[in-house]
Amino acid sequence: MNKQQFIKAFADKAQFTQKDAGIAFDAMVETIADVLRGGEKIQIAGFGTFEMKKRAAREGINPMTKEKVKIPASNVPNFKFGDSFKNNVNS
Repeated sequence: MNKQQFIKAFADKAQFTQKDAGIAFDAMVETIADVLRGGEKIQIAGFGTFEMKKRAAREGINPMTKEKVKIPASNVPNFKFGDSFKNNVNS
């Protein structure tokens, strides 16, 4: 399912227009990014947790040249589904 198909399904379920569902979806994504950028964690009961994780600096290998490359430390967004969501999907 791509973004447009998801927005159509979301609009049908919520009885929104596709335009309103698209606006709501984009606003949700922007809000999540803004909160994570600010260093906070988002916990949504019954769904899951969004947070930033630190990835340590490490050495990698360029697959074309086999040369060692230093990969700098970075922060990466992470999402973990909650148990109730996992149970809902698996039942």
